[in-house]
Amino acid sequence: MHTGYDSRDLARATIEAFEQCDFVVANAAGCGSSMKDYAHLLRDDPQWAQRAERFCAKVRDVTELLAEAGARATRHPVRQKVAYHDACHLAHAQAVRAQPRELLAEIPELELVEPQGWEICCGSAGIYNLLNPGPAAELGDRKAANVLATGAELLVTANPGCLMQVAAALRRNGGHIALAHTVEVLDASLRGHSIKELTDN
Repeated sequence: MHTGYDSRDLARATIEAFEQCDFVVANAAGCGSSMKDYAHLLRDDPQWAQRAERFCAKVRDVTELLAEAGARATRHPVRQKVAYHDACHLAHAQAVRAQPRELLAEIPELELVEPQGWEICCGSAGIYNLLNPGPAAELGDRKAANVLATGAELLVTANPGCLMQVAAALRRNGGHIALAHTVEVLDASLRGHSIKELTDN
């Protein structure tokens, strides 16, 4: 059912809900990218333009905020070979590339490896994979092959769309690798828990 709301209405509602907060933290790259763009979206609205600018200045990806805060708790070993995939909405739209790697590198015994073609989209791209399934599948297959070539046991990324897209490509091509969000791996290390459940999915 059509509600009559557009993206600007939703942006205004989000700003109003959270503008009293010191930070607005996103753990999904696409969401953070959208919120950081509210100032552009509402630039021609005289009642909301400045509010949107102030709001955007508070938006952080969770890895940005954690990296800014610095390590405060003991990291326990995570004995995994981990490939990190740069979600486009994080690496390109938000220019957040170093912080996730810094957080993962702080985990003892975690081996971080880089797939080839990190800068190339996995094919998810918002709803691109729904609108253009053929080209999106080709991109997904290439990304999955590059990830598998690293020999990693676990793929870590910051966007649920990327995780689903790469998982589908792996299934399609008979490959297997565990998938997790950056924060899941960091949480396992902080708690001293095994992340076997992440590698057995």
